[in-house]
Amino acid sequence: MAEKVEGLAALDFALGQLPKSTARAALVRAGKKALEPFIDDVRSLAPVDADPQSTPNRPPGTLRDSYVIGTRLNKSQAKMARKEGKNFAEVYAGTNDPAGIQAEFGNAHQAPQPHARPAWDGVQKEVLDTIGALLWDEIYKSAQRLAKKGR
Repeated sequence: MAEKVEGLAALDFALGQLPKSTARAALVRAGKKALEPFIDDVRSLAPVDADPQSTPNRPPGTLRDSYVIGTRLNKSQAKMARKEGKNFAEVYAGTNDPAGIQAEFGNAHQAPQPHARPAWDGVQKEVLDTIGALLWDEIYKSAQRLAKKGR
């Protein structure tokens, strides 16, 4: 069940008062900061290959260490991303390792080892609750910087 966030109309209005590039940067900074608990949880749950001889070209912890927060997708992820139109700002959290999908969902040669979905389910409410507070903080800081510059 997806969480519903209410009461963000004032945030939207406040963001609208900032220059577009400043508002976008504030959204990205808040999004990245809000997703940190998810990355921490998913890294703690990600499987680490205990037998390095079974995968000699992959050091143990490669999947765990591949989880990142960013604003861009790699080429294969961009192809898979749903096209919902142009958004004002997007922040992504996930793995940049193709083996992550295989580990999460399994395949003919290995059983699934879910770690990303349980991590998201555990922190989803925290991330959504935090985003509003972080956005207000970022908007306030951005407004202060703009006032200091005399804009």
